[in-house]
Amino acid sequence: MLVPGFRAAAVEAAIKKPGRLDLALIVSEYPAAAAGVFTTNKVKAAPILLCQKRLRRGRAQAILVNSGNANACTGEAGLEAAVVTSRTISRLLGLSETLILPASTGVIGQPLPLDRMNSALPSLAAGLRPDGLPEVAQAIMTTDTFPKTSRVQAQINGSVVTIAGIAKGAGMIHPDMATMLVFLLTDAVVAPNTLKAALKQGLATSFNRITVDGDTSTNDCVLVLANGIAGHSPIEQLQSPGGEILSTSLQTVMADLAAQVVRDGEGAAHVFKVIIEGAASAADAVKGARTVALSPLVKTAVAGNDANWGRIMAALGRAGIRLNPDRVDVFFGPHQVVRQGVATDAANEQAAHRLMADGSFDLRIHLNLGAYTDYYLTCDLTADYVHINADYRS
Repeated sequence: MLVPGFRAAAVEAAIKKPGRLDLALIVSEYPAAAAGVFTTNKVKAAPILLCQKRLRRGRAQAILVNSGNANACTGEAGLEAAVVTSRTISRLLGLSETLILPASTGVIGQPLPLDRMNSALPSLAAGLRPDGLPEVAQAIMTTDTFPKTSRVQAQINGSVVTIAGIAKGAGMIHPDMATMLVFLLTDAVVAPNTLKAALKQGLATSFNRITVDGDTSTNDCVLVLANGIAGHSPIEQLQSPGGEILSTSLQTVMADLAAQVVRDGEGAAHVFKVIIEGAASAADAVKGARTVALSPLVKTAVAGNDANWGRIMAALGRAGIRLNPDRVDVFFGPHQVVRQGVATDAANEQAAHRLMADGSFDLRIHLNLGAYTDYYLTCDLTADYVHINADYRS
């Protein structure tokens, strides 16, 4: 997980409880082009507000992140805590305070334990090393069961460029945005506005096409830093050969991380893609896929390996899309269980049941009304999801 020009580290600060890494730092050797996208939830955590302010110039050099405490709904004290911790890091590393981006994840409504964090910051800064990124991926986990990392390399304008990313997320996952922290790093030479455009383009086909439970949070952010170490001619436009390669590579990393988030959905036993085909409009394709992917009845049926297509039809019927029930076809993988709005035969449902028992599959729904297609990647809803969230604060 090496990215030229970046160092990282993680330490234990006992932010929620002792015994795990929970405070982490990523630092670029030089000030980097930077961009971010953030939760659309009207309740935004202190680090989100500070990040949005600091990213207006399109430059950053470090990301300081903690898990175990969201620093959300903590008032002016929470904003001051985010400022104080980043100020301490700026002093320890000799960086401009305004180039440090704070991020937090964890329990909402509790003050940050500044004493424990400040005590841990010197060792965090001293521990920075080029191969420290996997430890950061571990430190940002909350209900995650595994750290999420991805890395690709590409040739851009004659130079080998690295794009890597880490993510956390397992519950409260839904577009615009989910309970995710995603940090993307590259040594590409790219203008901040172009980097932001590439980030938003990749978002549409990755983190904005997944859902676990339909909830969004107060702390969600995707940050990208490009430090320019690769030294190639600058990418000024996304619609250029170098811009297209960067955008594609960034999207590959983002899509990989997004799929890992769904695979780690709280209590999930199945991952499945809901694909709407033949919709009358692009908006109908998205809405149809999102409604089916979010349906608790569909998700619980999948948890039981039950190809209960009636729940799919009911979800489509309330999706607010153009629909003729007598034209709908439904497939679990290659097995067609509905043709023109009615059941095919029991053998197809039994085949679908066996397919679902393997864990991952495509649920393909053809509306037969037009030429538009879209999808959502989602997971089932099991009793373990309830247990995890019932015990989250304990």
